[in-house]
Amino acid sequence: MSLSVGDPAPDFTLPDAEGNLVSLSNLRGQRVVLYFYPRDNTPGCTKEACGFRDAYADYQAQGIHLLGVSADDARSHQKFAQKLRLPFPLLVDEGAKVATAYGVFGPKKFMGKEYNGIHRTTFVIDPEGKIEAIVSKVKVETHAVDLLKQLATR
Repeated sequence: MSLSVGDPAPDFTLPDAEGNLVSLSNLRGQRVVLYFYPRDNTPGCTKEACGFRDAYADYQAQGIHLLGVSADDARSHQKFAQKLRLPFPLLVDEGAKVATAYGVFGPKKFMGKEYNGIHRTTFVIDPEGKIEAIVSKVKVETHAVDLLKQLATR
């Protein structure tokens, strides 16, 4: 299934690294940035997470709720978040069910090997629960700041 701008964002409830459940429906009335990333502790994912960490106060100032999602387990998320001092939740998408619902789980290639995994993609969800923007061409070093600039003009 392919999602488009204007579609209702698929609802979900996932645990964060500490086991607290986070439901998209509970965030209605707020703008949400939901960023899917392949794996904790990989170079690109580390750069992307640090970008969001460094811009977090600016996201908060605009009333934007930030959530990171990967299929890593809670222990991996805890270590990753502690190591990088991430101030926002990382959600555990075991079995990539939510990534599949958002259309970002599928075949990938790395060093000649093909496998299924999460494609780095960010969704902006408006206060009514509709998809406001989809960013699939993510430049990890500048993504957080680029997205913030883009959202400030809307």
